[in-house]
Amino acid sequence: MRLLADENFPAAAVRALDAAGADIASVRSAAPGLSDSEVLAWAVREERVLITFDKDFGELAKASALPATSGVILLRLPMQAPDEIGRRLADLIMARLDWTGHFSVIEPGRVRMRPIVNEP
Repeated sequence: MRLLADENFPAAAVRALDAAGADIASVRSAAPGLSDSEVLAWAVREERVLITFDKDFGELAKASALPATSGVILLRLPMQAPDEIGRRLADLIMARLDWTGHFSVIEPGRVRMRPIVNEP
């Protein structure tokens, strides 16, 4: 699974995903300060699923007509202690393999997924 962790995604979760076998890049470590549109362009260019807590990516993804080779996972979860959050987020994300091609929202107790629709 090819993932891109937004700058607001916890470093502990990046490490846990890497340890679980995900191919994950981190905005925080590779290019902090990028604009949202630059982050989304990176995800598209490298065919990665963006993981973020930033609600702005919903509208940006819709307006950008993302290709089905990328996607967005929006996390709407309460933050936990740093030593707990990494493994929990990694487990939630690694539990599925169908993130690509979707705008997904992970909330307490549920996951909502909408296919990315590319209109001509």
